[in-house]
Amino acid sequence: VLGVSASVVLGAVSFSSQSEQNDKVNKYISDQLERQAEEQIQENTYEEDGFKVGEQYEIRSTKNISDAYISGDVSALSEEEKKTYDMAVEVIDKEITDDMSLYEKEVAIYEWMFNNIKTTAGGMISLPTSGGDTYTPYGVLTGKKAVCVGYATTFRMFMQMLGIECHVVHNSYHSWNLVKLDDGEWYHTDVYSDVSSNAMYQNFNMSDSVARNGHDWDGSALPAAEGVKYSYAVQHNERLSDIYDIPVKVKEKLDEGAQIMIFSFGKKLSDEELAKVNLMYTKINEAFYACGLYNGKDISATWYPDENGSYILGIFVCSYSQATAGVDDEEGRKIVDKVSETFGVWLDGGSDSGYTGDTGYYEENVTTEYMDAVG
Repeated sequence: VLGVSASVVLGAVSFSSQSEQNDKVNKYISDQLERQAEEQIQENTYEEDGFKVGEQYEIRSTKNISDAYISGDVSALSEEEKKTYDMAVEVIDKEITDDMSLYEKEVAIYEWMFNNIKTTAGGMISLPTSGGDTYTPYGVLTGKKAVCVGYATTFRMFMQMLGIECHVVHNSYHSWNLVKLDDGEWYHTDVYSDVSSNAMYQNFNMSDSVARNGHDWDGSALPAAEGVKYSYAVQHNERLSDIYDIPVKVKEKLDEGAQIMIFSFGKKLSDEELAKVNLMYTKINEAFYACGLYNGKDISATWYPDENGSYILGIFVCSYSQATAGVDDEEGRKIVDKVSETFGVWLDGGSDSGYTGDTGYYEENVTTEYMDAVG
């Protein structure tokens, strides 16, 4: 009898456990279905063209232009589209050759935009005249100035004209691009951010994981960016045999005037080694400011994944220009000097001030203090 009773009790416990497990499975399935339904709603309501970044700059389609370029038929284009088309074709004819890979075409357009399209940062008052708006390809190619939406839509237009799949990614305040390259993978490229900081390739061909460090977006309606092969860091890096070579290499390259420093290590760094490199960068950054030799500049660093599951270190020299678009450096210095002389103060950027910028010290004093500190 005892044996029978024990069996019944065990059976009841087993049944209860199975019932609880079934409930958990059913809840999991229900949660998954609910999540999928929410994602479907997001996909159906996600806007690319027609969305206004900052509630002001509308992302506008240029499909008519890219279709016309691919087909060779411009008859359906409006007058403004035809002008945009002509300006874009002029760039393509100059920068692109038929034997280029998709990646090489992307690089050519990115570099052209980096070198030829300026941001509108620095303008405190509205100018009475303008070469056009700054958020459509027509305005961007006409006036050579752009806000982030202007960079993103112009870059997308060029990519689509060249047969490269491309999206404009956005949140409420910023936009950039998602591009599909020769390996069939997607990559994030943010031309605006690189131009703004004068740090070429820092935000070029990033995976989702890298882009998330400085960008925020709803990826529910966009393909995942998992490519690493065509990141600049993977394509262009210097192999170091030891992490302790980093400070010497960085100093050498800074003295040479380098703006980009990319280092790989030929192996997967341990957590301890990654922490050491992070400390090195922190101290390099402190030394960068302490020596007072890099007036008006900044340095930043990013880890980029490679194809072997390791990481590549990218260090970039940045400079956030305060000059207004349309004023060259020489004229800008004259203006700074004039205001400095008139008000009896030294402002950042004056040609004879010796002022180092954010530190508030004169260059000769900083240099003397630095030399005393290092002996």
